[in-house]
Amino acid sequence: MSMLTDFYELTMGKGYLDQGFENQIAYFDLFFRQVPEDGGYAIMAGVEQMIDYLKDLHFTEEDIVFLRSKYHFDEKFLSFLTDFTFSCDVWAIPEGTPIFPGEPLVKVRGPIMQAQMIETMLLVTINHQSLIATKTARIVRAAKGRPVMEFGARRAQGYDASVLGARAAYIAGVASTSCTICGLQFGIPLSGTMAHSWVQLFENEYDAFKAYAMSYPDKCLLLVDTYNVLKSGIPNAIRIAHEVLEPMGQRLMGIRIDSGDLTYLTQETRKMLDDADLADCKITVSNALDEYLIRDLILQGACIDSFGVGERLITSRAEPVFGGVYKLSAIERDGKIIPKMKISENVGKVTNPCSKEIFRFYDKTTGKAIADVVAIDGEQVDESEPYEIFDPIQTWKRKILTNYTVRKLLAPIFLNGKCVYRQPSINEMREYCVKEVDSLWESVKRFENPQTYYVDLSENLWNVRNEFLHQHEKA
Repeated sequence: MSMLTDFYELTMGKGYLDQGFENQIAYFDLFFRQVPEDGGYAIMAGVEQMIDYLKDLHFTEEDIVFLRSKYHFDEKFLSFLTDFTFSCDVWAIPEGTPIFPGEPLVKVRGPIMQAQMIETMLLVTINHQSLIATKTARIVRAAKGRPVMEFGARRAQGYDASVLGARAAYIAGVASTSCTICGLQFGIPLSGTMAHSWVQLFENEYDAFKAYAMSYPDKCLLLVDTYNVLKSGIPNAIRIAHEVLEPMGQRLMGIRIDSGDLTYLTQETRKMLDDADLADCKITVSNALDEYLIRDLILQGACIDSFGVGERLITSRAEPVFGGVYKLSAIERDGKIIPKMKISENVGKVTNPCSKEIFRFYDKTTGKAIADVVAIDGEQVDESEPYEIFDPIQTWKRKILTNYTVRKLLAPIFLNGKCVYRQPSINEMREYCVKEVDSLWESVKRFENPQTYYVDLSENLWNVRNEFLHQHEKA
């Protein structure tokens, strides 16, 4: 996938080589500026695919022939690409971690030609999966403990989006996916029973249900809205339960409703099933659901045991862009780290300089996360001492932290181009995500007007940033 790069990475690469900058050590940060849908937090995802990409970063003979014939790059640059070997250091926040605007999700240190070349692939990988994981976390939260099944494979923007989107969704909390290849590749539990076409194929609904029950007596879940949920689907499902399954020693596992007024239909369905001695039969609903519809259904008293969520999850329909960027933060010269900043009239686009570390502070009493502090790499926090945090823009807003614990968020992934990270299993990442999201205050997790979780700068980093801005203004 080395050629999956914006073309200007190659044109700059040749320029760096022409200027003798090929061994110039540079630092880049991948970060984002705003949580999708004005939410309170996002979820990190995509590190495993980033690792797979960086492990196999090289240019093939076919790549070189293409670049030579189409764009007339000189042989010096093409020879460099032919011998390209990845040797950067890379740090990243582990998958499943709640993340916030302005903090580096991935930090890269290495020769600028290499660090620049990987920008596009890192962004498309982290942006996409973090977007889907973030949307999933909202939907799972709305379901209030009811299982959510990811049903979006056919509506995703391409097959990679369906597969990796399902992966990100599972890390962030869905119980299963309909995307079969995800079971093969990632070990994600699979779910799915029948489509309306199954029911339509038979002479009548009862025969369709009976045939399915005979094939899957121990896990029979019937789709009941092909014709009429309350007048046909549920009565036929009840008949199947009593006439076909119970004589086999089995119970009807559940029914699914995919259309109509889901609150009314599930309430009436629950009554009919309970009256038929099928209180253990579960009710699943689907049909263009998202966190707001799920929340409203529960508030309205809908009798729902699980949700199937498709297009609005796998495309993050309400806001389908994560907005991560990749910016130069420092270079090394004569053994010293020289800070670099992007300055803009748009305050939100001003970047933070230096090679950085992220500290997350937790309250010892509650276990809740208090704030994140972005600091200069090498800074330390003494947990036995009070620590003052302050808003980097409204600097008069300050708070003294005591009785806290702190941990560093960035984990080493590659050192000198060699992977040093033990990739957790997908279930480990999923369990970790649950624990970390639980560490956030409920007010941060609100869908509307969430409390701001503070990402502050250390005093040292703020001073470097402020001095850089003053020097630029003087110049």
